[in-house]
Amino acid sequence: MRSTRATPPEGHHMTSSLASVFLPAALAVIMFGLGLGLTIADFRRVVVYPRAALVSLSCQIVLLPLVCFGLVVAFDLPPALAVGMMLLAASPGGTTANLYSHLFGGDVALNVSLTAINSVLAVVTLPLVTNLSLGHFLGDSGAVGLQFDKTAQVFAVVLIPVALGMLVKARSSAFADRMNRPVKILSVVILAAVIVGAVIQEKDNLAGYIGAVGLITFLFSVISLTIGYWAPRLAGVAPRQAIASCMEIGIHNSTLAIAVALSPTLLNNAEMAIPAAVYGVLMFFTAAAAGLLLRRAAAADPQPDAPGLPSRG
Repeated sequence: MRSTRATPPEGHHMTSSLASVFLPAALAVIMFGLGLGLTIADFRRVVVYPRAALVSLSCQIVLLPLVCFGLVVAFDLPPALAVGMMLLAASPGGTTANLYSHLFGGDVALNVSLTAINSVLAVVTLPLVTNLSLGHFLGDSGAVGLQFDKTAQVFAVVLIPVALGMLVKARSSAFADRMNRPVKILSVVILAAVIVGAVIQEKDNLAGYIGAVGLITFLFSVISLTIGYWAPRLAGVAPRQAIASCMEIGIHNSTLAIAVALSPTLLNNAEMAIPAAVYGVLMFFTAAAAGLLLRRAAAADPQPDAPGLPSRG
């Protein structure tokens, strides 16, 4: 049975004020930091050698939102949590996927390429999936909205900082490398402050939210990782690239989903951030378990890498 949304506690307005100041900055810093690690070659590599990337992107953009929708309907989630799950499914792979891919023998160059393409595509796909979800689960209630006229704001907050980061990288690679870590730390600090505010705002409801979305986020993580590996393998992609795809598809950018959910100019709804917050903790464990299993399987049955995807760096 669906639960109704709790009335926001008294700290709601203070949290919203903090979010209105820090969230746009956090989003911009996060995406700028991503751009600092990207080059034009990351995009070109996908165009020249498309098989592994095409399968992965198709799963990420088309298949996973459909899987997530099926889970949401099966679990009969309350509307706001349902939208939060769909927002999570529409979010691109996070930079954490690069680290996990490196740790477990994946092709990091492919991860970087997929992150680059996904970050650009998300400017269109994330508002599209979220709007369809709002329309389906919340109807015309007008309770919250990421309307299509907000797409320009998403574009400004997501794509422009990425482009600026890439410009800095192109002009001065050494400076970009030096700035990469401080920018990541700054974005984490800013976002953490906002998340703490959101937790305080919803503290009376947290246990219920975790109970409501804990199992579905776990299942979504496991299914994402499974699809991420086996879809490329069934398409003839070598294990090393399939591991990269597994991590890219299985580790969604929960940080971006949380920021969009909490941002006063976008969704401005703390409840919609709950699925991404719970998933953001669980995914570290499910991805690590998947990585250990896949690395062991790849070692037992080695195959040559897919042609034309040299390791980066």
